[in-house]
Amino acid sequence: MPEAKLRWIEDELAALKEQSLFINLRTIESPAGAWMVVDGKRVLNLCTNNYLGLANDPRLVQAAKAALDCFGAGPTAVRTIAGTLSLHRELEQAMAEFKNVEDALYVQAGFLANQAALAPLVGPEDVIFSDRLNHASIIDGARLSRAKIIVYEHNDPADLEAKIKEHLPQYRRGLMVTDGVFSMDGDLAPLDQLYEVCERYAVLTMVDDAHGEGVVGRGGRGIVDHFGLHGKFDVEIGTFSKAFGVVGGIIAGKKLIVDYIRQKARPFLFSSAVTPADTAACLAAVHALSESTELVDRLWQNTRYFKGEMKALGFDTGQSVTPITPVMLGDVKLAKEFSRQLFERGVFAMALGFPTVPKGLARIRVMVSAALTREDLDFGLEQFKAVGRGLGVVG
Repeated sequence: MPEAKLRWIEDELAALKEQSLFINLRTIESPAGAWMVVDGKRVLNLCTNNYLGLANDPRLVQAAKAALDCFGAGPTAVRTIAGTLSLHRELEQAMAEFKNVEDALYVQAGFLANQAALAPLVGPEDVIFSDRLNHASIIDGARLSRAKIIVYEHNDPADLEAKIKEHLPQYRRGLMVTDGVFSMDGDLAPLDQLYEVCERYAVLTMVDDAHGEGVVGRGGRGIVDHFGLHGKFDVEIGTFSKAFGVVGGIIAGKKLIVDYIRQKARPFLFSSAVTPADTAACLAAVHALSESTELVDRLWQNTRYFKGEMKALGFDTGQSVTPITPVMLGDVKLAKEFSRQLFERGVFAMALGFPTVPKGLARIRVMVSAALTREDLDFGLEQFKAVGRGLGVVG
């Protein structure tokens, strides 16, 4: 029995298990390729964010090894004291060129990038206009800024404008922030329309492009590129942990703003720099995408095929227009059982329930990758069909 002061934790965990919301961690025992070893079993990978298959690309692995030989294992300091390596600056310059922006700042994680950017730009005298389905990192960053947070309805420029008209006059300045690609549903923010609204009222604009970089836009240059808003959008947030296959976050945009964030961002100022190996691997990934669109093209070929076949089987894949493919099941217990049976059949695709998605909207989220062959996709489709029919999800 736990101590009396900890009994409430035992009760909370028991409730999570009763509701099928308790998270059980699967253990990965191999690189995140098309096939991987998970909990001792070889399975088809339809689960990770390795959109382009770069996580175990030989070019990235070799770059990381060379950086270890050159710089050692760790940076040993924060960037502002003695932790800024030549590799960090090279990566920032390469990423700024790749995204066609004036400047970029490399931070330790995509999650931290939103915290690093929001707090310097707005404070208690200001207001943030945030999409209802924004990622947790945006929500947490907004809260840390202590600005007033006004939520507008998902992907609704008209509601954004109504909220700006109502609330902006009461504050010093306003900032609109949205995901570019929404990670649970796979839909795109109408960035061009949101920008037009914000321009009318001189509201700062910020987009989290974590699931857009390496995926949408010309050769994977992101959602700002997709909508042709270069030089107009104020701040772009990104991550190297998804399509780029490594780790770290990026804050990109107008030089004036990036310079200011570099002076003020607490995660940048008070947390040690990213390791040389990770930085070098990120740089190799940017070079790979700058040189060829082959991986991005293959990703979209696979996406079109998989989505089309899933719909033909009768599955509900929601509103997704990206490689993120939610298989909508509703009930979290059904989703967990669906995922378990897929795993037994050799397919790794996790169930997502509350609080990751709203209650009643549980799903299997399939992440399509350029690393998958047509044979891999057909194997996955066959297992989805068998499990779906067995559980009465499709006919």
